[in-house]
Amino acid sequence: MLVNRLLWKHHQWNKTVVAVSSKAVFAQVTTNRPRWMSTVMSFGDGSQGALGLPDSVTGPRGDAYEPTRVLGLPSDITSISAGHYHSLAIDSRGGLWAWGRNQESQLGRDPLAPRDSWNDPKRVEGLDHVNVCAAFASGVISAAIDSDGSVWVWGKSKRGQLGLGKGIIETVVPRRVEALAGEKIVKVSFGWGHALAQTEDGKLLGWGYSADGRIGNVGEALEASPLDSNANISMNDKRFSGSGLDAAELMVLEGMEKEKDMPIIWEPRLVEELQGVEVRDIACGLDHSLVLCCLGHSLAICEVPSSDVEGGGMSIFSWGWNQCSQLGREGPENFPSMIEGWEGETPVSVSGGRVHSTALTSHGELWVWGCGKSGRLGLGSSSDEAEPTLLDCLEDFKVLQAVSGFDHNLVLMDE
Repeated sequence: MLVNRLLWKHHQWNKTVVAVSSKAVFAQVTTNRPRWMSTVMSFGDGSQGALGLPDSVTGPRGDAYEPTRVLGLPSDITSISAGHYHSLAIDSRGGLWAWGRNQESQLGRDPLAPRDSWNDPKRVEGLDHVNVCAAFASGVISAAIDSDGSVWVWGKSKRGQLGLGKGIIETVVPRRVEALAGEKIVKVSFGWGHALAQTEDGKLLGWGYSADGRIGNVGEALEASPLDSNANISMNDKRFSGSGLDAAELMVLEGMEKEKDMPIIWEPRLVEELQGVEVRDIACGLDHSLVLCCLGHSLAICEVPSSDVEGGGMSIFSWGWNQCSQLGREGPENFPSMIEGWEGETPVSVSGGRVHSTALTSHGELWVWGCGKSGRLGLGSSSDEAEPTLLDCLEDFKVLQAVSGFDHNLVLMDE
């Protein structure tokens, strides 16, 4: 696959991949710095509480059209992570804070807690003896990595994303993934129903919903997704000859029945195709693992030849879905192409939301592009941006980290 050549064969096209992000199921970087004063800001869609902002600030809809300070967090946050509809933050003492949607216990709190409490950042209980050095969020799962390389998970997933063993689909309290014992994990990434883990020595493990090769070959026969097969049903089928409502209801019922036979890997296993290959980074989209599909887009920072910079400069390549200009460029969508306009700038990290993108430069500046609905670009409006645009309202700050969820963003800044 083209993406595999880009990721694993580092010298393809005389470029080197140094950072990767796929549509926003994950985005996380940890900074190794001593304790300092920091601020977390958020903007975008806050309907599920993912912004961590009270109604008195956002109004009843919960949206924030410009970066707004998240109150209730300690002043020494070192790392942030954005899931689909919830957010995580790590403090300098290894404590983990969470806020946003909790319908599936992804905050590590009682799922019956009042919804109006979702937007309150609170420390995740059950990790008192864990020194959290990295955290990752998906739609329904959260994960933390201890300084010893162990992985702790909580939330609810009937597709096996917890990795805790056969039939275990929910845990409110964080639990250690015992199948990863003996491995020092440095990164975890979640898709719609699958998960990947990267070890310090470059191995890749996968688990969860395995249909259509989402986690590669882990020792089981590859199966097509039984949940997508309704798309191929002919409406000439006599079972669907009734009213549209009846036909739709029958299709839903058949889909629910097929879910009982979903191909699931309940515990982490080595991805066989990559044994002997050093894995340097991982990223899960909704239903792919850095393999382009019709529902996602991907970003990569690459080293490119430059006459102005000895040894080459850095630029961003994008590929995939581009309905809202989230690629930041015109041209072909089905293979990586460079986003122009980075002269004088050195991108150091990228993050992709559902239909928007962000990039952080070495100067601590944040650039945004793509869909602006609900303020997700932080530019004070709902307008889309077809090209990278500087978020100049943060020009008086040095941004340390920026991450994107589905439709919101978090920014960590030095004070």
